Amino acid sequence: MIETESNGRLNPRRFRSRDCDGVPSRPTRRLPAEILTDAEVCALMRACGRYSPTGIRNRALIAILYRTGLRINEALSLYPKDFDLADGSVRVLNGKGGRSRTVGIDPGAAAIVERWLDARARINLDRNGGPDRNGGAESRVDGPSQTGGDGRGRASANGQLNVAPIGRRYVAYNAQARVDLDDQSAIGLNRNSHVGPNGRHPVFCTLRGRSMSDAYVRVMLKRLAARAGIEKRVHAHGLRHTHAAQLRAEGVDIGIISRQLGHASITTTARYLDHLAPRAVIETIRGRRWDGGFE
Repeated sequence: MIETESNGRLNPRRFRSRDCDGVPSRPTRRLPAEILTDAEVCALMRACGRYSPTGIRNRALIAILYRTGLRINEALSLYPKDFDLADGSVRVLNGKGGRSRTVGIDPGAAAIVERWLDARARINLDRNGGPDRNGGAESRVDGPSQTGGDGRGRASANGQLNVAPIGRRYVAYNAQARVDLDDQSAIGLNRNSHVGPNGRHPVFCTLRGRSMSDAYVRVMLKRLAARAGIEKRVHAHGLRHTHAAQLRAEGVDIGIISRQLGHASITTTARYLDHLAPRAVIETIRGRRWDGGFE
């Protein structure tokens, strides 16, 4: 029987923890962390489109999550002004608990992010914020020429993107490449009111400058993992786990790891790392000698 308050109303706290028969519900099962190898992360990134703007963006997002260990909400809240790639730093203004911090980024990851920032800047239809008269995106995508040939869309002479629907997908053509776009992005390219992302939009956004959701990233990573043949569970926080485990394996000081991850204390980091990569246990057991019964 479901318990009620003295006034006869349902007790919402007790109701949430019990099912309709008054039996306590089973707690939500937390899946164990699965650390990816560097080869698996590289395969995940190769599964992204090489020339499409969304593919370049998704590759940069994976690089940020993997090589900086940011939480997904922290990564999706970054703006162009938060990056200093020449200095190798990224500023997180609104971390967990409202804390701000500056994290480091290695040159390899910075180059991937810089490629997306360059492609992102070329998506702007009008640098002054107005609509593009041609209704296309001034976005040059380097890659092999695949335009024309199927009658579904043609590239204009000046390299403007023309969008053609193919089933529920859209394909954008320009003089350099045919690029697949997500539905919302492609629809935006076909509207005169479309204005591409600029400094006022998050770094990781749709081609219309709208914020990306963590739900989109969750589905995207799952799809890319299947395409890359990765059998482990792949999710954004798992890339953070992988970053922390790799720093631990490289012998990085726990204080630096704690500051990079944005933990409130080193004690939190110690528990975090012991859960992800219990090196003391592994090294102790690995050091035991046994000949398997053969001398």
